[in-house]
Amino acid sequence: MPFNFYAVLVASLVTLVVGFVWYSPKVFGNIWMKETGMTEEKAKQSNLVKVFGLTIFYSFMLAFVVLPNLVVHQMGAFGMVEGNVNDPAYIEFMKAHSNAFRTFKHGALHGFIAGLCFALPITAINSLFEQKSWRYILINAGYWIVSMTIMGAIICGWK
Repeated sequence: MPFNFYAVLVASLVTLVVGFVWYSPKVFGNIWMKETGMTEEKAKQSNLVKVFGLTIFYSFMLAFVVLPNLVVHQMGAFGMVEGNVNDPAYIEFMKAHSNAFRTFKHGALHGFIAGLCFALPITAINSLFEQKSWRYILINAGYWIVSMTIMGAIICGWK
């Protein structure tokens, strides 16, 4: 199965772009800051190289390891032959189904489902124990749902 490394790299940057918009003061930034107790002064004390570097690294993990298995159905066949692309059954399967469901729309759907079924519960569970508000939960989970929707679209649709 041809693997598009450029799609993974671009998808890895989605979290930064979505975060720039999502957490801007004109969207949810002011509400998020209030809910977290973050201040402008505290934000300026962050090690931005560390924050952005690790954000890209973790986003790459999502885009490279997790999301392809959720948004590209052909990854199941690839896994069944343990990566042996010379397996005759795999070759026949790919001849018949190599581009089945490989669209941006389909990837967005599965990315959205992944965000809704993984990011929301994980965010909510941690936040409930931290005694955070539902506004906080929905802002952060919403960010991940939107990010994973776009990432899924890129990974699945960009062949």
